[in-house]
Amino acid sequence: MKTLLARFAALPRDKADTLLLLFAALLVLAPHTAHLPAWVSMLCALTLLWRGVITLQGKRMPPSLLLLPLAGAAMFGVAHSYQSLLGRDAGVAMLVLLVTFKMLEMHARRDLFVVVFLCFFLVLTNFFYEQGIGTALLMAVSVLALLTAQLSFQFTGTPPPLRQRFLMSAKVLGLATPLAFALFFLFPRFEGPLWGVPGDATSARSGLSESMAPGTMANLAQSTEPAFRVRFDGRAPSQEQMYWRGPVLGAYDGRTWTRLDPQLAARSARQPLALSVSGKALDYEVTLEPSQSRWLFALEMPRRLPELDGNIANVSGEFELTTSFPVEMRLRYRVSSHLDYRLQGHGLPPDADHWLQLPGDSNPRALLAGLELRAEPDPAKRIDAVLQRFRRDNYVYTLNPPLLGRDAVDDFLYGSRAGFCEHFSGAFVFLMRAAGVPARVVTGYQGGEFNPLDGYVTVRQSDAHAWAEVWLARRGWVRIDPTAAVAPERVQRGLEGAIPPRAPFGITGLGRFIRIGGETSPWVAQMRHAAGAINNGWNQWVLNYTRQRQASLVDSVQSSFFDWRMPAGVAGLITVLLLVRFFLRRRETDPIDALYSALCTRLSRLGLARSADEGPSAYGARIVAAGTLAAPAQAAAAEFLGRYSAWRYAPRRDDPHLAVTLKRLLSQVR
Repeated sequence: MKTLLARFAALPRDKADTLLLLFAALLVLAPHTAHLPAWVSMLCALTLLWRGVITLQGKRMPPSLLLLPLAGAAMFGVAHSYQSLLGRDAGVAMLVLLVTFKMLEMHARRDLFVVVFLCFFLVLTNFFYEQGIGTALLMAVSVLALLTAQLSFQFTGTPPPLRQRFLMSAKVLGLATPLAFALFFLFPRFEGPLWGVPGDATSARSGLSESMAPGTMANLAQSTEPAFRVRFDGRAPSQEQMYWRGPVLGAYDGRTWTRLDPQLAARSARQPLALSVSGKALDYEVTLEPSQSRWLFALEMPRRLPELDGNIANVSGEFELTTSFPVEMRLRYRVSSHLDYRLQGHGLPPDADHWLQLPGDSNPRALLAGLELRAEPDPAKRIDAVLQRFRRDNYVYTLNPPLLGRDAVDDFLYGSRAGFCEHFSGAFVFLMRAAGVPARVVTGYQGGEFNPLDGYVTVRQSDAHAWAEVWLARRGWVRIDPTAAVAPERVQRGLEGAIPPRAPFGITGLGRFIRIGGETSPWVAQMRHAAGAINNGWNQWVLNYTRQRQASLVDSVQSSFFDWRMPAGVAGLITVLLLVRFFLRRRETDPIDALYSALCTRLSRLGLARSADEGPSAYGARIVAAGTLAAPAQAAAAEFLGRYSAWRYAPRRDDPHLAVTLKRLLSQVR
């Protein structure tokens, strides 16, 4: 590293400054390769490499006759790739190409600053696609590099070393940081991003869908992306108690489970929701990641609808929570749930026939097995018989089940006997309906990872789960999780406890992969929790700093100032800082220099201001030549400046009376 810096310092100034600008531009452009077409990234890389070779070898810039056709072809390529030259993606692509092509057209100092300012604007465009803390840190480094390059162009003589220029840029950035923080937290917030395309700013990821087929949940379980985060007001419930309710699926075509027909669902929604709860409620706050869907998630069962900022919560006849508008930005809402509940337990629900329907031309063996179960008069024992079958007949819980044919339930129950949660829940509901027990599939998430550092429970896409609900007399809809009969560790410890991953993915995967004595390494778990807490703090206080949260912060600060101790403490701190600054300045200023400054100030008021490049002797000679002062004042000023010049520039001789003499002479200058 030192050798590289030494070689850089040995380069001529123009080459060193240009290479520094190329490095800064590369930091800004690199993140865009994740979303730009491959040909744009390749063209930019070759252009920057070309410019670097020109700089090092001292060759001439390419002529405009070559650059103009190249730029025109690039614009045509952008129009062909995006089918437009308008919009976010096409605009960013053109701006990236503009910056790289401008590198080949830097003939004057003005062109250097144009590139720097374009790069500053390009920094902002990175946040159109990703707003994580990693992107913010990389852009801060990019801004620091751009400031260093900009400062390098400002020096007229020999510039300071690169390290000193870098520290100067860091100081400038540090001085601007408090103002940026104040503007961010106190400036009135706008609803949605400033560029007016809410969906573009959120990196929304799809989660649960409104249908379930073999392989649906298994594919989703491969993702470790957060679905939502939860902060409980008190102690969080145990892992096996955390069932986060989502879409309820009641229609089956022989392979795929879907929600009820909209007309049937609307008829069901008009029926009264008979929900009775007991026990203490769990109060918590959910921060839902953007998903472009309308699903809200809450622990079974929420007592009331959550209040949403900028949206409206609804509940369906199956007790699904939805929003009126798609969730395009992070959404925070509070919920109160009861784990001990009874849903529609007073008599057979009027829409019970919806939950008994089965296609008559599929899965004949499973249909026959369900009909045989009707010989048992007690529905609870029919349920137990199916669960005992899952436990007894060597069924396997796996993320990689074999492919199933047209009769998926038959193939699973009597063939592969290996599946994920959707296989077990779908087969169980099919058997229950064949046995005359109303049943339906419920999808959502199960469990979550508790972070002891910030107190949040993170529910990831890998926690996606499917279970069943059956209706029993006097008990209503009862949750049955067939997966727990085969892999109880899935419910107790999550997917990690049931199926160890084949390879690590990031810090989370590394924590699951590195194990000591069968347990995750403590230091890796600590790293994972620290990374999760930092990322969650960034999401809560930066990305999800809404107008409502700003108002709450301002109210809390204002309420704090009603306590006299708060303003008194602030005033005391300011007083101490001013005193320290005063004594430091007194210690740093020489008393003789202070008298000289006082004389210059007084003469300036008399119309004889000292020039910036004028020394004491030349200044005194000009005052005498001007002759505008009275003779005593002119003589006193000339003597003052002569004594000061001798003290400052001649070999030092101790003169204990110099300060007294200068004060006397200063008093005579009027």
